[in-house]
Amino acid sequence: MRLVFAGTPSVALPALDAIAASDHELVAVVTRPDAPSGRGRQLVPSPVSAWATERGIPVLTPAKPREPEFLERLAGLEPDCVPVVAYGALVPRTALDIPRYGWINLHFSLLPAWRGAAPVQHAVLHGDDMTGASVFLLEEGLDTGPVFGTLTEPVGHRDTSGDLLDRLAVSGAELLVRVLDGIAAGNVTAVPQPHEGISTAPKLTVEDAQVRWGDPAFAVDRRIRACTPAPGAWTTFRGERLKLGPVTPLTAATVIGGSPSPGTGELVVERNRVLVGTGTVPVVLGTVTAPGKKAMPADAWARGARVESGERVS
Repeated sequence: MRLVFAGTPSVALPALDAIAASDHELVAVVTRPDAPSGRGRQLVPSPVSAWATERGIPVLTPAKPREPEFLERLAGLEPDCVPVVAYGALVPRTALDIPRYGWINLHFSLLPAWRGAAPVQHAVLHGDDMTGASVFLLEEGLDTGPVFGTLTEPVGHRDTSGDLLDRLAVSGAELLVRVLDGIAAGNVTAVPQPHEGISTAPKLTVEDAQVRWGDPAFAVDRRIRACTPAPGAWTTFRGERLKLGPVTPLTAATVIGGSPSPGTGELVVERNRVLVGTGTVPVVLGTVTAPGKKAMPADAWARGARVESGERVS
């Protein structure tokens, strides 16, 4: 089939690699326009744009995919199908109707669970034991289209969103190509999503990423892992914001066995670790990034900042 790929961030690259290695013909990519990045705020092409440019593949960057010029260019490419991975813009009916087989989206959840922009983050945040990926026919609704195929992926108890997304991007790329092969062969059928089990996964904001030390330790742990690497978990200390890497909750047995029981947000500085009190058992801090500094182990940060037990984060 003639394919035009739609995607933007690096998580889409395994799918591009898989499509490029398949029997299908990749004739162009659609991606979000160049965006400002870094301290200089210079315009930088998306990872998908950079991938295509390196290989001499045409790149379409409409500000909105309803623009007449874009629709005309897409129609002129005569795609049979538009596979999609994290494109990042709503696609209007006028664009959806152009390819013969529609726009086929790889979504990182087991639909209808976690429809929306941040399915992996919400799976981690809510403590799901199992997640997966779904390939479905894109509609104008939010991830509501019929599903061609799925795969499952266990959520490890120490997985960050980044860890889980990296795995799903690779296995999901294989699933996407299998579905495209099946569409070309005429031997796959999309099945409507069930009406039960629907949940939504809006993008996690910077405010969502602030650690709530009054929560139980397991919830503190999940929030930090869900926000790693983006938008990045944080807390405040001495009036400044600290970025935090994943933490390790102590077990109830460990606490009973003699470890201190600090109050909510209270720090306990030990020789080789730093504890923080939560609504239940303490957690051991992992990495800490102070303003203007590189990430470092919490004990090294505490020594450098001369942190004393009894100080608090909030």
